[in-house]
Amino acid sequence: MNLFEYFQTLIADLLRKRIAAGDLPPGLDLGRFVVEPPREAAHGDLSTNAAMVYAREAKQAGSNARALADGLAADLKRESDVLSAEAAGPGFINIVLRPEVYHKVLKTVLIQGTRFGAGARSGEPPVNVEYVSANPTGPMHVGHARGAVFGDALASLLIFSGREATREYYVNDAGGQVDVLARSAYLRYREALGDAIGPIPEGLYPGDYLKPVGDALAREFGASLQNRPEAEWLPLVRARAIEAMIGVIRDDLAALNITHEVFASERALTGADGGEDRVAETIEWLRAKGLVYQGRLPPPKGAPADDWEDRDQTLFRSTGFGDDVDRPLIKSDGAYTYFASDIAYHKTKIDRGF
Repeated sequence: MNLFEYFQTLIADLLRKRIAAGDLPPGLDLGRFVVEPPREAAHGDLSTNAAMVYAREAKQAGSNARALADGLAADLKRESDVLSAEAAGPGFINIVLRPEVYHKVLKTVLIQGTRFGAGARSGEPPVNVEYVSANPTGPMHVGHARGAVFGDALASLLIFSGREATREYYVNDAGGQVDVLARSAYLRYREALGDAIGPIPEGLYPGDYLKPVGDALAREFGASLQNRPEAEWLPLVRARAIEAMIGVIRDDLAALNITHEVFASERALTGADGGEDRVAETIEWLRAKGLVYQGRLPPPKGAPADDWEDRDQTLFRSTGFGDDVDRPLIKSDGAYTYFASDIAYHKTKIDRGF
């Protein structure tokens, strides 16, 4: 028994009777008011702002918020579960429940146990809860762990309330940062083979967490990658390094008792490995809607001139949605911006019915 939902429905029914009687205009949105605990416990068990929310409509019908509150309070007093109902302030109604109501609630708790408070299947569309999504360039840190706990709790609450929810992790396995990861892992691979690599060059990842990746590469490939050009070894090392980092992240999540049903790949979205290029499809889909165009952007305010490249670009018309500047979708080297990949990723969620 959810007392708040019960009285929300009850008060909505009382408002419908007033609409039918001509005391309120038809077509009211009866989802605008709330039923909640009063700010001060001395005021009762429940409070509703229904009369205040519909004060303007009551005035249109020749009444006012206080008269509406007094009328609703009088109706509520006649309910068997209500000990008292009093109008207060500009249109609040404070409700005191009979003790027997809580006896019913306690009985329900004992019967339902851990399912007490759970919602029935809502029939609403499923919800996609994407969380953590730390770049696969190293282990999770405490900030990622906080997001993991928050996201998992949110998904659990949605499911408990009656919604269908999917836990999803978006793997940023495309772009420059995973190439840096691959070069860093390659150094550890050489180190595992006995090379003196010296200090880790600036711009690469120096963490010891890549030593096990280098050891695994040495066991798998022996010395065969040492004399091959970067263009040949980088895709192999990148794939192994990403897989290893995701394995570490999965283990950390498992230690928190967190499991994602879906791991979505940014690289798969871009068609980099020969699959369908969902980013290009999304850009053309937006272009057909007039939301993508070729144009030039003004230089960033305060940016040095040598940091600015004046060129025609593929732009998303984000100023039409309140942004201060339109956003590039393709870099000067032809690669997609993170913004472009993110748009395509969110579109896949919608396409999957979320």
